[in-house]
Amino acid sequence: MFDLAVTDPIGAPETKPVAATDIAVPALTLAQRADAVAKIAAAHAVDVDRNGRFPTEAIEAIRTQRLFGILVPSDLGGEEVDLPAVVDVCYRLGRACASTAMIYAMHQTKAACVVRHAGDNAWQRAVLARLATDQLLFASSTTEGQGGGNVRSSVAPICRDGDRITLHRNASVISYGAQADAIVTTARRSEDAAHSDQVLAVFLKADYDLVQGSGWDTMGMRGTCSVGFDMMASGVADQILPVPYDRIHGQTMTPVAHLVWSGVWAGIAAAAVERAQAFTRRAMRQSSGQLPPGAAHFTKASSTLNMLRTLVSSSARRYEDAIRDDAIMTSMVFQTAITLLKVDASELAVATVLAALRACGLSGYRNDGEASVSRQLRDILSSPLMINNDRILASLSSATLMTPVPTGLGG
Repeated sequence: MFDLAVTDPIGAPETKPVAATDIAVPALTLAQRADAVAKIAAAHAVDVDRNGRFPTEAIEAIRTQRLFGILVPSDLGGEEVDLPAVVDVCYRLGRACASTAMIYAMHQTKAACVVRHAGDNAWQRAVLARLATDQLLFASSTTEGQGGGNVRSSVAPICRDGDRITLHRNASVISYGAQADAIVTTARRSEDAAHSDQVLAVFLKADYDLVQGSGWDTMGMRGTCSVGFDMMASGVADQILPVPYDRIHGQTMTPVAHLVWSGVWAGIAAAAVERAQAFTRRAMRQSSGQLPPGAAHFTKASSTLNMLRTLVSSSARRYEDAIRDDAIMTSMVFQTAITLLKVDASELAVATVLAALRACGLSGYRNDGEASVSRQLRDILSSPLMINNDRILASLSSATLMTPVPTGLGG
């Protein structure tokens, strides 16, 4: 792990200017690098799941393939890829190990927030340069205390003393917090600010102490190590992103999170369909070409997977286009669609894995054997619960009631 304690006199992370000649151009394509990581992740996925441990081998492979900093602008040493490319990496990792893929997705959500909203803040730009060169792993802290999944409300405030800031936060969940190199966290702007008046701050590992509270013994996504912590952090004011969190939330946090999560879930679903396909082909060979009883369920699984992949890829392209047009980005139609993506993608992913299970029958229900989809099923069942779908649908009720029903298929 990297030593993050070195800072200059004003608290900015140590870095050096990046010249164009210093930027290493990977020999492999992004897809090839993701597949190389996926191979390692798959080799350890059963052990990660069984023991509920952090996927160390896969995370180190991500560093080796330099995938953590791919969103960073090229002038800071990154590859400046677009979001659809990141979503595709999430899909490829999701086919191999759901925990690895979800850790990567959560990291990229926070990386995207810093990339898009750092502006000309020297401290934040130095962090991005370190993300590219040292391949830092960002964790997320957006929920605390009894607030549950309400990420638009913060209890803990930023406390200021001149240019110094402190934050004491009872975080109900910080996925892989103990293994991260930095934590990107929401907070109240000040002690006298409303709970909805939030900022987003970046703290490096040397800036905070974590005391573990709750544990993480779950059905699936066991390797994300999503435990609770009491977090005590300090730093300088420039560690707060210069843009209010309400803008970050609507323009970047929510859209990117829903897209990369959906990429992960589509990958998990694809892994289940692949197992169902192999099982169905094997059964046909053993019965002289006769279709097994579950063949119709395989057709259903394949069909819903295609729908899911189309939904995710088209939504990613739509977001990439909307980034360049504030009118689209802030429109009720776009914001509703990108929010509902999480609901639609998670429900489709669950339906796909359940259909794959029925295609495999008892062989899919078993925990052992090549046709088992037990791990994929347990992992995918987390998808409707990560920021509960019911909460999202309830919050959108008023907005959807005010949105006209389209009169045609275009637009």
